[in-house]
Amino acid sequence: MFTVKSTRDLDSQIYKDALTIRKIVFVGEQNVPIELEIENEAEAIHFVGYKDDKAVVTARTIVEDSETWHIQRVATIKDVRGQHLATDILMFIEGFATVYDIKYLTLGAQDQAQNFYKKLGYEIEGEGFMDAGIPHHTMVKTIEGA
Repeated sequence: MFTVKSTRDLDSQIYKDALTIRKIVFVGEQNVPIELEIENEAEAIHFVGYKDDKAVVTARTIVEDSETWHIQRVATIKDVRGQHLATDILMFIEGFATVYDIKYLTLGAQDQAQNFYKKLGYEIEGEGFMDAGIPHHTMVKTIEGA
């Protein structure tokens, strides 16, 4: 069974689970410096997807303005990649955002992940940029029915 939980509480187990996944994926696998990985934590809503009660996927959102949330730190642990769990958590976030009348979701997609986001309805906007030494592009999705 797959469930998603969210929190703003940096002392919660949900946040600790999110950080564990991010340290494995971004710090361990992609060599992102930990100080970059944990910036702006208190501003975010942290989401964690659990499969059979094990934390396996995470993402966070930060408010850009009254109509826009910026999604960051989307990560799935290696042994469950390919099971569409990142899709599941992003769709959960999209549904969650509609409760707050959010009309747009933005994210800085690593270039190697652009096709994944395109399949979910995100479109590239603007020029590319480097973040933590990794090429990225801004991508935007208009939420249907918002």
